[in-house]
Amino acid sequence: MTDLLNTPILVLVEHQRGDGGSWRLTPASAQVVSLAKELTDGGVHVVALPSTPDAPALGALGAGKILRPRLDDLAPRVSGVIADAVLACIAGDRYGAFLVPSSYRGREVASRVAMRLDSGVVADATALEVEGEALIATTVALAGTWTNRIRVAGALPVATVKTGAHAVVPAATPSDPVIEDVDFEVSPEAGAVEVVSSTAESGTGRVSLADADAVVVAGRGTNGDMSVVNALADELGAAVGATRVVADEGWAPRNLQIGQTGANISPKLYIGLGVSGAIHHTVGMQSSAHIVAVCDDPDAPIFEIADFGVVGDLFEVVPQALEAIRAARGEN
Repeated sequence: MTDLLNTPILVLVEHQRGDGGSWRLTPASAQVVSLAKELTDGGVHVVALPSTPDAPALGALGAGKILRPRLDDLAPRVSGVIADAVLACIAGDRYGAFLVPSSYRGREVASRVAMRLDSGVVADATALEVEGEALIATTVALAGTWTNRIRVAGALPVATVKTGAHAVVPAATPSDPVIEDVDFEVSPEAGAVEVVSSTAESGTGRVSLADADAVVVAGRGTNGDMSVVNALADELGAAVGATRVVADEGWAPRNLQIGQTGANISPKLYIGLGVSGAIHHTVGMQSSAHIVAVCDDPDAPIFEIADFGVVGDLFEVVPQALEAIRAARGEN
C-alpha cells in the first residue's frame, strides 16, 4: 500500500476571474490544499487548468508543483476533458491520494478518475485523516443524523471535500512552486461533448454561497421583505441564501436556494431569519460550524439544531442586532 504520510497528494484546484481579469484561486480550493498539506509530509502537487494559475496563492499554501494541462481549444467545463487531464498528471508521478473541491464539476471529475483507476471515491467529505496507510473520510448523512467514517481504498484514494470543512492555513514556509506543462489525449467520450455556449451569471457584489464564511438566510417569516436580510448580510460581509419557499415565491433568485434541491453549504456562521427548519432545508446547511436562528415560532425545528436561537419578530430583532454590531464597531 502507499505510504500516505510520506507521498505527495494531488489536488485539483479551481480558479475564478478576479479584478482586472486575472485568475484567482477559489477559497474552496485553498481549503483543500491546506488540508492536503496537513495530511502528508510528502508535499502537495496541484492540477490547475487556467493558462496563468495563481502561483503566488498556491505557493503561500505550500504547494510544491503546479501541473498545467495543455487544453488548447478544449473546454475546461467538460468534466471528461478535466478527468483525462488529471489522469495524465497522475501518470507522471506517484501520489497517495487525489482530492477535489466538492463542486458539481469536482464530483463529476472525481467519479470519472476513480472509475478509470478502479479506486474508491468518497463525495462531500467533511474531514480527512490518515490512519496507518489508509485514507479515512468523514461524511454526514440523512440530514446530519448520522456521521460516517469511511476507509477509501484502491490504487489512488479519491475524495471530494465540502467547502468550509477546513480552514485556509498558510504554510509555515511559503514555496516557489515549479510549473510543469502536461500534454494529454482526450478520450472519445470526452471529445464527444461540446460546450455550445456559456454565460456568466451577473454578480450581486457579495461573496458567493460556495465561498462564504457567513451566510444570512431568508425564510418564509420574511414575508418577502428581504431588506433586513440584505442589511445584516452587508454588515457582516456575508452571502445571502434562501429557503425553497422563498425561491418558489420569487422573493429571491433560485440560485440562492439552500437545501435538498439547492445548494449545500458549510459556512462558519449560518444565520436563519424566519427559517422554520424543514428537513429539506436543513439537509443543506446542518454541517455549518455555528447556527443562529431568529424565528417567532418557539416550536420551530430550527431551534433543535441551533447553537443560539432567538424567539421573536425578526423585524424587531435584526434592527437591534444591527445597532449592537455598529455600536461595537464604534460606528454610532
